[in-house]
Amino acid sequence: MKRDRLTLWLPTLIAASLALGVWMGYTFFTGREMASSNATPTTSTIGPQRGGSKIDYTLDLIDQAYLTPVDTDSLEENLMVALMEQLDPHSMYIPARDMQAINEPLEGEFDGIGVVFNMLTDTVVVLNTVAGGPSYKAGILPGDRIITIEGDTVAGRKINQDKVIERLRGPRGTKVTVGVQRSNVEGLVDVEIVRDKIPLKSIDAAFMIRPEVGYIRLTSFARTTHQEFLEATARLQEEGMKSLIFDLRSNSGGYLDQAILMTNEFLPEGKLIVYTEDRDGNQQREYSTGGGKLQEIPLVVLIDEYSASSSEILAGALQDNDRGTIVGRRSFGKGLVQSQIPLYDGSALRLTVARYLTPTGRSIQKPYTLGRASYDADILERYESGQFFSADSIHFDDSLKYTTPGGKIVYGGGGIMPDEFVPIDTLEMTPYYYAATGLNILYRYTLDYADRHRSKINTIHSVEELNAFLDGDSRLVEDFVAYAAKVGLKPNWSEIRTSRRLLECLLRAYIGRNTSLEDVGYTSQIEPIDEPLQKAFEVLGTR
Repeated sequence: MKRDRLTLWLPTLIAASLALGVWMGYTFFTGREMASSNATPTTSTIGPQRGGSKIDYTLDLIDQAYLTPVDTDSLEENLMVALMEQLDPHSMYIPARDMQAINEPLEGEFDGIGVVFNMLTDTVVVLNTVAGGPSYKAGILPGDRIITIEGDTVAGRKINQDKVIERLRGPRGTKVTVGVQRSNVEGLVDVEIVRDKIPLKSIDAAFMIRPEVGYIRLTSFARTTHQEFLEATARLQEEGMKSLIFDLRSNSGGYLDQAILMTNEFLPEGKLIVYTEDRDGNQQREYSTGGGKLQEIPLVVLIDEYSASSSEILAGALQDNDRGTIVGRRSFGKGLVQSQIPLYDGSALRLTVARYLTPTGRSIQKPYTLGRASYDADILERYESGQFFSADSIHFDDSLKYTTPGGKIVYGGGGIMPDEFVPIDTLEMTPYYYAATGLNILYRYTLDYADRHRSKINTIHSVEELNAFLDGDSRLVEDFVAYAAKVGLKPNWSEIRTSRRLLECLLRAYIGRNTSLEDVGYTSQIEPIDEPLQKAFEVLGTR
């Protein structure tokens, strides 16, 4: 009988318990009590106030009521990233911990020891020291291996390169001791380095690439860029520069004002350089002043699919004013202007506040309405659709057609299309070539080569000296093939013959970068296989 009664009342007890649990949970989480189904709830001590933020309310709820303790600061950081991702692809949240690394390339300097190095072989190999910098003064030499930092071994431990940089950098005036392995010296050499201000150059190569033809490669638009450019062009003009190749390939942009100042150097007075337009249609227009020092010089600008933002402002302004010739492949397509807004904790928002338009009125921002994934995949889609190999594969909407004062047709809607399109040439790229470069065997060989010839390489200070040195080694490719075979890349002489020109130029270029010439050494040797550069010579009539 008791069993029957329990069976009869059990469902009722369970239902009542569930109802009580739901009611208790509702009361606990909201701070409200219900006297009847239509009673007015009281205000919660942690509930949203009138006009308050649901985000703040939710974070408060999690902080005070979630089952287990949660680091709400970490949640908030992730939330900020996700929030900005709902806007355009170039608005972003910058955590405080990342501010220094993001701002340094734009500020033009950092505090450190002043070395150029790589860690390809899991060891810090010094390629060069900054002239007059802390490491130079302390006696660090090209070819040195940094084995320890403050007594801790950093070689052969697969330590992330960023961690090594973090340990080498520090406030100016502080000291760091490194243990250096040096050829022909037993044991480690301890070197104490006093950290100091290290300039970050946005021009990594400026030299006379041909008689009367100057070459400048710009990697970013930083605070110091215009001044660097003025100094570089003045020096090249003293060396006899009569025309200029300005290389903006892979330059992702930077400060808008620097792009305007640079463009001003090439245009006569009163020419529109760029204008911005905000959400309300307000415009700000920038015109040339007529004070530029390069208004008459024949000019070629090199761009590619990684030239973006300020690079496109400069290229677009010159193209729309019928000034110079743009050579290469269609640029990235970033036509949005960001403002960096600091937050209370040292973080910042980089918020899109306007779009910029070229002098003819075209926006070159590529579409981003299909979402972030599609936007990020655009470059790959260009490659797969043949746009890197043929201009005919690139299609523009006729509604985005514009005409320059000189009658040239240009298009908006996704990057700057060059005046002279240069496709990627893959005819000499064999499987052997792809393996040699893709597996970094070629680059590792050039480090080994530089070590074996260090005494001579350290005396090379001009392109002429570099050419003389490399021209004296007629078996460079054969020596590389033997090295590659030892590390597992079997020779295929048919493919090697097809790729020989590419291999030899790359070998010479990487060896050149290991000299004090750095990127000047690289560019001077890669030039024969750099097709856009060859097209620039053709445009200038100097090929």
